[in-house]
Amino acid sequence: MKIGEVARSAGVTVDTVRFYERRGVLPAAARRPSGYREFPRTAADRIRSAKALQDLGFTLDEVVDALQAHDTGDATCESERWRLEAVVARLDERIARLQRVRADAAACLDDCRAGSCRLVGAGQLG
Repeated sequence: MKIGEVARSAGVTVDTVRFYERRGVLPAAARRPSGYREFPRTAADRIRSAKALQDLGFTLDEVVDALQAHDTGDATCESERWRLEAVVARLDERIARLQRVRADAAACLDDCRAGSCRLVGAGQLG
């Protein structure tokens, strides 16, 4: 498949396909004599899998590692569970941080409603 066909099939841009190839999500494509990349039919599925992992919260490096583990045939639920545990822990940390920020913003809003807005005046924020 040409790069544009892969991109359309996977629902991404051509630049995303190139980026994924550079980062190791996709193996390096074979080249036609004309220089055009020739991807296997499985490339679009692999991109969709990578995007699904990223949507779960995997970093791109984690996606590459998980796909490589799958490629070697070593990936099992037992061997890969730690990856999801790390993602969940990271998401829990992010949620806790957002809850703290939200509480601070809500307190600032309450102050504004009470007539003592922290947003007005130099050095008032924080």
